[in-house]
Amino acid sequence: MARLKTHVERHRVSRVGWLRAAVLGANDGIVSTASLIVGVAAADATRANVLLTGLAGLVAGAMSMAAGEYVSVSSQADSEAADLARERVELASQPKQERDEITAIYVDRGLTPDLARQVAEQLNAGDALAAHARDELGISEHSTARPVQAALTSAATFAIGAALPLGVVSVTPMKVVVPAVASTTLIFLGALGWVGAGAGGANPMRPVVRVVFWGALALAVTALIGRAFGAAI
Repeated sequence: MARLKTHVERHRVSRVGWLRAAVLGANDGIVSTASLIVGVAAADATRANVLLTGLAGLVAGAMSMAAGEYVSVSSQADSEAADLARERVELASQPKQERDEITAIYVDRGLTPDLARQVAEQLNAGDALAAHARDELGISEHSTARPVQAALTSAATFAIGAALPLGVVSVTPMKVVVPAVASTTLIFLGALGWVGAGAGGANPMRPVVRVVFWGALALAVTALIGRAFGAAI
């Protein structure tokens, strides 16, 4: 019997778990810290106060991102575990109904009823739980929740993103710190949108425009608030 030749393809869907957390963390780090800096600097604060505010935002934000990602992704993991446990019980107590269910799934995907039945029987003869998790519940290796990975990725990328506007403040004269931070932040965000799109294999134009628009809006609002108060925080 001739061996089937394997066709190797590299898909980026395997990156979806950590990529989402990384892009979210870096974007939030840049936008939130830069907005804090711009708002405080617009109120005529000293460099020390601006840096202290930005550093506090970095630490608090990184911890908040880690906790938020861990809790939210853990909730997803708990739901997945509960669904798998329920499916395991159903496979043991109702094997015929479960086989009929996965047969119907393959019929809906375009297979003939006879072929769908053969596929369902072969899948159930192997790792039935994995087959039902993938085809019935939509749980696969690429989409499985990983709370620790998401938490660490978000915290690290938030800190890196937040460090960028802080670095600008440390080397820029205070009289031009607001436009300097605002302009470099938009550049950082554009670069982040480009890199994130490239890592995911998407066209970069829309992500770049999207992230720059919302970043500019956040900076404008905080600058206006700082100017309105007109006093150092």
